[in-house]
Amino acid sequence: MTRTALVYAAAALAEIAGCYGFWLCLRESKPLWFLAASLVSLSAFAWLLTLSESNAAGRAFAAYGGVYIVASIVWLWRVENVRPDRWDVVGSGICLLGAAVILFAPRHAVAG
Repeated sequence: MTRTALVYAAAALAEIAGCYGFWLCLRESKPLWFLAASLVSLSAFAWLLTLSESNAAGRAFAAYGGVYIVASIVWLWRVENVRPDRWDVVGSGICLLGAAVILFAPRHAVAG
């Protein structure tokens, strides 16, 4: 599970950085070369998710969603210098709890 946690953390950083580059270009008139860097970052994000220890892509993506939300709140605070309020913290905690349920729930093989 440690590998998946590291993969999800790296994927979140890559995804948020890639999306933030688009944000900066399109909303804050930063240079267009930010888009090229953003595409590289978003490609790294997609590749990283393939390294998760899940046998189903949808489940890996769903569990990653909770990690992404928490990472986005940390980004808000540390990169954008906007202090999260209690609702940001409570909401991201709920999402992380949901991700844990998806990741750690006992699974039974289903004949198909």
